[in-house]
Amino acid sequence: MSSAMIEATGLHKSFGDTHALAGLDLDVAEGTILGVLGPNGAGKTTAVRVLTTLTRPDAGQATVAGIDVLRHPAQVRAKIGVAGQYAALDELLTGFENLEMVGRLYRVAPDVVRRRAKALIERFELTDAARRPVKTYSGGMRRRLDLGAALIAEPPVIFLDEPTTGLDPKGRLSMWDLIAELARGGTTVLLTTQYLEEADQLADDIAVIDHGRVIARGTANELKRQVGGERLEVTIGEGSARADAESRRVSVAVASHGALLTHAIRELDRAKVEVDDIGFRRPTLDEVFLSLTGRPAEDSVEVPA
Repeated sequence: MSSAMIEATGLHKSFGDTHALAGLDLDVAEGTILGVLGPNGAGKTTAVRVLTTLTRPDAGQATVAGIDVLRHPAQVRAKIGVAGQYAALDELLTGFENLEMVGRLYRVAPDVVRRRAKALIERFELTDAARRPVKTYSGGMRRRLDLGAALIAEPPVIFLDEPTTGLDPKGRLSMWDLIAELARGGTTVLLTTQYLEEADQLADDIAVIDHGRVIARGTANELKRQVGGERLEVTIGEGSARADAESRRVSVAVASHGALLTHAIRELDRAKVEVDDIGFRRPTLDEVFLSLTGRPAEDSVEVPA
């Protein structure tokens, strides 16, 4: 028996001539967060749709909470919560009514639904707006309410498909806190994102997918080391005799910090090289994506499932 709460093996899914999934393998241990990174069109959303029973794969197997996704989809749905890229809310209902409706659909007892809805409204700082129609909510408020709807039945597994896309920095940090709190409480989370910093903050493990399959897996630091780890960057002053006519910036991969920065400054000073800036820098999201996938994160579009 596998200890994974989410497990996929050899998932394939095609839309015409486009292979959205091409042998995808994933597993997520109980009470952990797996961050799934990949360019648009890599297969992230299609994978989530398969695992949440919304799309049937052409081939492969998947289980959630030990339940076969293809054989027992209704049982899987009772064990999961889903918050997608776009909040799935009824704009004419109030925030409280939306939570109550979703709870009823999960067949949670009415008195329990009301108690949980009230607690979630308070938890997501929506008390003042609880009785207002959702159409009056801001984007960040809708995101928080959508996550609340995914939690109303207290499922052991949550799927979050790019939950912070479009949020301002404050809203994103707030959402990060909520997601981390879920994992601390024992919930298993599969999080898709294009933001490496988001996975860095939240994920216990990261899977990078491209062209429908996993091409790299590890922690954020392990993935960064695959593209050269940290680099020492030096920007040479314009007045320096050693300044290159085309570029004044020099970047060198480094294995560790140690006294390297101090040593570099001394050597540059001894050589009378004028320096405008010097420091260590980690790979950026685009560098990781470009190295692993051969294209930037924003390239191409996901095929609708």
